[in-house]
Amino acid sequence: MTRSHRRGGPRLLLLVLALAIVAFAAWRGYDLFQRFSHPLAHEQAIADAAAANGLDPYLLAGVINAESGFRVDVVSTAGAVGLMQVLPSTADAVASRIGIKGAMTVIALSAPETNIRVGSAYLAELVARYDGNVDLALAAYNAGISNADEWAARWKRTKGPVSAAIDFPETARYVDGVRTQVAAYRELYPDAFPAARK
Repeated sequence: MTRSHRRGGPRLLLLVLALAIVAFAAWRGYDLFQRFSHPLAHEQAIADAAAANGLDPYLLAGVINAESGFRVDVVSTAGAVGLMQVLPSTADAVASRIGIKGAMTVIALSAPETNIRVGSAYLAELVARYDGNVDLALAAYNAGISNADEWAARWKRTKGPVSAAIDFPETARYVDGVRTQVAAYRELYPDAFPAARK
């Protein structure tokens, strides 16, 4: 009888611990899972680039997560580099326009601050090209300007959501996905970018 009484103590402790874990997961689990799938880093570089280019920092966070999952060392099969997946040829042109000296090599674009600065400047150029329409700018960022120009013309004729005018399913999902990411980042990290609170 003494042995079974001793075993009951650890079992009860394990049961209480398991219930505490379940209660914590129910209370905070969704946010923890969301933060895992929506990581955030380089907040100051994002905030600085957003301010310099008149962009929402939460938009930049959403683009970065969609493009690279906040991994600085990613290089796509097409040669796009880093957090914002910028092609070196595009980066060279943008860097010269914004006063960054030196070639935009894989090494240069692997530096988070440089990548965010160049990628956000390019995104801002696209937003300006499409008269402030962020969805068309995102489509161009993902699939190129010539494709986005066609979709912009189609969208002007049909109106409705921009993603409905896009005939590349991957790009339509990208545009809608980045918009969803922006909302998630704003909810999960409300104090990350105080200047962008709405």
